Amino acid sequence: METAKTLLEMSIRERRQFFATVADALEARASEAFSDGNIRFAANSMNLALAIRGNAVELSTTNLKAAEILLQQGINLVDQFQNDKAPSHTLH
Repeated sequence: METAKTLLEMSIRERRQFFATVADALEARASEAFSDGNIRFAANSMNLALAIRGNAVELSTTNLKAAEILLQQGINLVDQFQNDKAPSHTLH
């Protein structure tokens, strides 16, 4: 089993794959949110995915701090969407 790596420990290829994975997840959540009528969340997710994809070369080679911030925001958005979609458990 492969251990977790930091961005600094990853190769450029691994970073680009990680960026693509996060952008794919954001785009999938944007599509779901749009279908659910949550236009603002869909727009935020899609815009962040586009920012990650559009800057992947620079982010994977020279600006790791910016990459870390964008990736963290992306992961947080995906997580937030998952939590918002989870059924609530109301106790009476």
